[in-house]
This record gives sequence, structure tokens and C-alpha cells, in this order.
Amino acid sequence: MLIRLKLIAPAILLASALVCAQETPEPSGDNCSFIAAPDQFVGGASRARRDAYERTLAFTRFSSKREAASRLAEPSAMPVKSFIDEEIFRKLSAEGVPSAAVASDEEFLRRVTLDLTGRIPSAAEIREFIANPSAGKRDALIDRLLYSPEFVDKWTMWLGDLLQNAAVAQNRSQQIEGRNRMHEWIKASIDGQKSFRDVAFEVITASGNNYDSDSAPSNFILRGFAPMGPAQDTADLLLVRSASMFLGLSHYDCLLCHDGKYHLDSVSAWGAKTTRLEAWRMAAHFSRVQMSRVTNNRQDYYFNSTLTTERATGNYSLNTTSGNRPRRDPVMIDGRQVANLTPVYRDGTPAAGGNWRESFARALTADPMFARNFVNRLWKAMFNLALAEPVDGLDPARLDPNVQPPAGWPHQASHPVLLEKLAQAARDNDFNLRETLRLIVSSTAYQLSSSYDGPWDMTKAPLFARHIPRRLEPEEVHDALVKASGVRASYRIGGWADPVEWAMQLPEPVEPRSNGTVAAFLNSFTRGNRDTIQRSQNGSILMWLNMMNSTVVTDRTRVQDNQGRYSPYLLQMARNTNNEQVVEDMFLTYLSRRPTEYEKGVALKTLAKATTPQYTRNAAVEDLAWALANKADFLFSY
Repeated sequence: MLIRLKLIAPAILLASALVCAQETPEPSGDNCSFIAAPDQFVGGASRARRDAYERTLAFTRFSSKREAASRLAEPSAMPVKSFIDEEIFRKLSAEGVPSAAVASDEEFLRRVTLDLTGRIPSAAEIREFIANPSAGKRDALIDRLLYSPEFVDKWTMWLGDLLQNAAVAQNRSQQIEGRNRMHEWIKASIDGQKSFRDVAFEVITASGNNYDSDSAPSNFILRGFAPMGPAQDTADLLLVRSASMFLGLSHYDCLLCHDGKYHLDSVSAWGAKTTRLEAWRMAAHFSRVQMSRVTNNRQDYYFNSTLTTERATGNYSLNTTSGNRPRRDPVMIDGRQVANLTPVYRDGTPAAGGNWRESFARALTADPMFARNFVNRLWKAMFNLALAEPVDGLDPARLDPNVQPPAGWPHQASHPVLLEKLAQAARDNDFNLRETLRLIVSSTAYQLSSSYDGPWDMTKAPLFARHIPRRLEPEEVHDALVKASGVRASYRIGGWADPVEWAMQLPEPVEPRSNGTVAAFLNSFTRGNRDTIQRSQNGSILMWLNMMNSTVVTDRTRVQDNQGRYSPYLLQMARNTNNEQVVEDMFLTYLSRRPTEYEKGVALKTLAKATTPQYTRNAAVEDLAWALANKADFLFSY
């Protein structure tokens, strides 16, 4: 047991550090709460940067001293692979800030495998990669990962989170069948390299029954239903969801209640000048949506499904005195009173004839904010801090690098030229997820070490002088335990014939409902529910208690668990009498790196003591596995 305490003591301290440095949730766009809690919105960018800075400090302080590259480098001397490196290293040079060195092969392999596929590499994969003398081996690895089945699983989860695919919600539930059809559609879209532009267009314009595969995208529209209010509330919510997810403009949720002036003045230069009338006209694109619940025979497959259609007539009426938002009264436009509004996009373009949602989808996907939002979210997923924060609080008035922001406002993006170049690259590749990610992870900037042998302060985080660590998502933690031990999972999911073996394949982050222990383990990592609770990088004592005590961990750190299942990997290690080989292999398997001299010494002493009936070889290997799973390094992509 001593090895457990010696090797995981830093992890216990890290739990406290992460609890103290928790992220503040970004504005969700689900409700207008600025007046009730203005501090949540003001300074969102600085909070995100501080969180990244403090997370880096905490990980560096409590993780083991790694033998990754840590020396500092002159930014102008770093390899330039694309415009990403040109912009990142140019700014570092201009600020006089040295860059971290390029990550070692071990560090890079673990990071890119987790970031692209949600899995950790095996010991064999690490040895093979390190031994490969090819100068192009990193690019070859990236290509292999981008076209792996695991990539599809990871990014199906990512897009499911973005679109909030969930069976049960506060507004109108998709039900299990609707959620499953939407999950299958998302997975097919990722696997088939569907353009993100087409994804957005299809979910915004979808009609049909949400239980049908052909109309699965209608689940997005269904989740925009606003209960206990007039139809205008639903049109408003559909606008908020669409603008937040695809434009990064969650402030419409505020603007649909009142003008931005006197409310968004300290948050958004664009929002401060936008009126409620303009927001209403945007919401009017959804004023002809009609949703009908199917309430026929309970034995019918379509029971409790929802049929979405588009009426041929109708408009956004200013005639409400109740609902989820302040009363809507007629307004004066060009000297006349208007009580019924037709759609006008935010650039002043009236909706074309025919289907108003189609007109909105065409305008939205051509909007410069669409491309900026897409690449900004992907940058955050890879760098753990967006170029413009918060990701759903973008400010159109402060993003164009060729346009000076209004007086008193700086550009919102830390690297405005880079954001614009990335947006153009996404347009050029037709919003291809794989190719945009390839561009990002192939850059030297992404491949910098997270080690930094120099002073680290908050100003360096948005400069990306080093790689910012992230805590693994709960699904990644689960799957790392499964892959390391070889003890597979099997979870039954409602409506699916085959069980799920990997947490990253779960259709939503409240599953598996069939296994409360596993669900509780995953929940302790703040995975959210795609409705009222967002995913978070927050740490918690509960999270660490689960890592130490949950059977999800303990059953996979035993040669043979209480159910009689053997870990093929740990059984192999227990039978290997070469302690040097065992220690190195287990560190590579769990932490994707070789042990430090101190760690090696502790591990070897423990294995050497396993010679009595009271402390067997199996027990020593189990203790080492448990300790490695509970080290801070195991829970991070760095």
C-alpha cells in the first residue's frame, strides 16, 4: 500500500487545487440572466484565460517531473509549418516571450491520440513511434488517427454535446428513439465527412418525425420548443440555439427581451448597438415552425414522438403579454405601426420567398461569424483555450482584423489575424472537420511541450507559449482504464440491440442508465447532461474519491476482480519476473511515458517485496496499477 501513497500524493493535492480554480460556466444562451448576475458575463474572456493559466500551474506543480523537453526556445527559430505558426511565433517574438520547446515523442503521441480519438496509446504503439526514424512520422500518425473509428466516436460525442442531443430535457424531450436516431445521424455525418455547413443547414431546416432516420435532424428543432408560452417563445429559443451554436452569438437571448443598450455595454460592442426589433426579425425566420406530439396507441412505435412541419403562412406577431419574455407590443417602423414582422437577417437582408428557415440557414452559413465560430471552437478543443473567449459570446464588432473596434474596445481574439486566416481555411476546405483539425494539430504551435522552464504568468496563457493541459473528459478516463487493463465494458442502451463497450460511444452523457455505478463514476467528472448542466473541467473531491474507490477503477486494477474477471494485461505483468520490464511497461501503458528515477525506485522496491503469502506478486502489481491510475498524469492530456 505504501507505493499507492508515495506515487499519488501529488494527485490528492491537485484535487484541492482544481476545486479552488474551477472554471466559471460560459453563458449558455438558455436564458437571459445578465441583469440577475452581471458578473457571470462581464470579464468572461479574462476568466477563461485565468482558468487556463491556473490549470497549467496546478498540473505542473502536482504532476511528476517529466523528462519531456522543457528548455525555452527563441520563437523566431521555431519550425514554421503554416500560417498558424507564423502568427503564434510572431506575436511571441513581439511580446518578448520565449516559447516552450517542441514536445517529446512520448508527450506528443499521448496528447494527439487523446485529443483526436479520446483514447490513450498502448505501450507497443509508444515504442514503435519512438523507434520510427522517419521525419514525417508525426504527420503519418495524425493521418491514421483522423481516419480511425475512434476519431468518429470522439467527434460524435463532441457534436452531440454542441447540438445538445439528449432524450430528456426541460423543454420538450426527444425520447430515447429520437435521441438514438439523432446520434446515428451525427455519427454518420462525422464518418462520412459531411461539411459542418451542411450539418448546420440540415438541422435548421429539418422537418418530419423525430423518430425517423430520414428526419433525425428534426430533433434539433424539437429541442427548441419553449413550453408554457406563446409560439413566439419557441421562435426565440430556436434563434438562440442556432445563433449560439453556429455563430457564437448567445447574446440574442438577452436581445430578445430588450435592446442591448444599457445592458450589454460592458460585454459586447455589437450587442450594445443591437435592438430588440432586430432580434425579433431574426427570430421571425422560425415563426412558421409547427410541432405536434404524437399521442396515439402506447404500443405504437411513434408514441410520444414529435412531428415538425413548416406552415405556408404566418409571421412573428407583436401581440403577447405572457410567456417566457417581456410583452411584445407593436413598434413604429418608417413612421407606421407594425404588429406583424417578417424575417430580416442580421445583415439587413430580408428572407427570400418560400421556406423562411431555409433562407435563414443559407444566410447563417454564409455569415462570416459561422466560419469564425467553427474554427474558434475547434481551436479550444485542441489548445484548451479559444482564440476568442467565451466561445458562445463572440463579438462581431471586434473580430475583423482589418476593422478597428469601436473606441475603448480591443479586438476580442488574442490573435485576430490568425482567427480570420483559420476561418478562410475552413471555407476553402468546405468546413471539413478532419482537414481543419489536421491543419491545427500539424502546427508546431500545437506540438509545443507543456513543460516550461521559465516564469509563467497569466499573460502567457493567451499567447500559447506552451501547451495548456486539460483534464480528461470522463468518457476518456473510463476508456483509458478499459484499454490499459484489457477488461472490457458492456453496457445496454435503450433502443440498441448491441451493447456499448466504450464510454465514448454512449449516445448521451447520462448513460449508461443500466449501470448506476458507472454512471455515478462518470458524473463525478462533471460531464453535464446536455440540458441544464454543461460539461466542465472542474475538479472535485468526489472525482478523486471515485478514482480511489469506485469499482470502475478497482475492478480494472486487479489481476482478478470480485466477479472472477481477469485483466489480461495485469495477469501478463504478474507472470513477468523481470521487474525492470514490468515497471517500464506499466508506466507506458497507464501514463504513456517511462518512469522517473524516483518512481522507478519506488516501484522496483514494491515488486521486490512481493515474496510472501501476505504480499503476493499479484498484490504488488495491483498496487502499482492502482497507483498509476491515480496519478495526476493519468487524468490529463498535456
